[in-house]
Amino acid sequence: MAGFLRWLLGLALLPACWGFSRTLVDAIVVAAGGGGGITVEAVSLLAGMAAFALCWTTISHPVRMYVLGHELTHALWGLLFGARPSDVRVSESGGSVKLTKSNFLITLAPYFFPFYTFVVVVVALITSAFMRPLPFLPLWMFLIGFTWAFHFLFTLETLTQRQPDVKLYGRIFSWVFIYLVNVALILVWMACTTRLRFPQLGEMLLARTVSAYVGTGLFAWRGALWLIGLFKRG
Repeated sequence: MAGFLRWLLGLALLPACWGFSRTLVDAIVVAAGGGGGITVEAVSLLAGMAAFALCWTTISHPVRMYVLGHELTHALWGLLFGARPSDVRVSESGGSVKLTKSNFLITLAPYFFPFYTFVVVVVALITSAFMRPLPFLPLWMFLIGFTWAFHFLFTLETLTQRQPDVKLYGRIFSWVFIYLVNVALILVWMACTTRLRFPQLGEMLLARTVSAYVGTGLFAWRGALWLIGLFKRG
């Protein structure tokens, strides 16, 4: 029964995926429309993403490093929910970590939480507490872009494989939830680092999401009327 309810919830969240996607496009337009041109920091972020994408296509993938980050993310999110992690194991073929409790956020966290990006941001924040302004900001942005691309590409690759984490909560619900949180994190990052502001982001997100659900409802209503008409003619 729980699996069926998660399946229904996943379907119910599909229009939100469209609304979030359209909001992301709107946010990019707003962020790029400041009239001051693209910043050095933005170029550094994109350069970091491009650099990892190039590494991805030209050298062997650092699977063990990804698996380590994957299991540490389970452990970190387990700690956030009061679980005690232990016995972290990492290998080229996979990994594991023992937790005293779990939930869908702990289970799916590695697919939406960019662990190494989080590490870079934490180190940058600690550095900024002692050195103001933060030195070598373009370098930090490059590292954020590099590690975020690491997260995106490995997530896409692993989701094409049979993942016990995803299967546990159902593919439809898991994929939809993972997509929404990844896009949400990008939007939050843009609101923190560009001319886009949180109130503006909230308004765009609400408008686009409501529009997506209204459009879906109208489509379903017209489809139902069409089917009723077919039955009446039959």
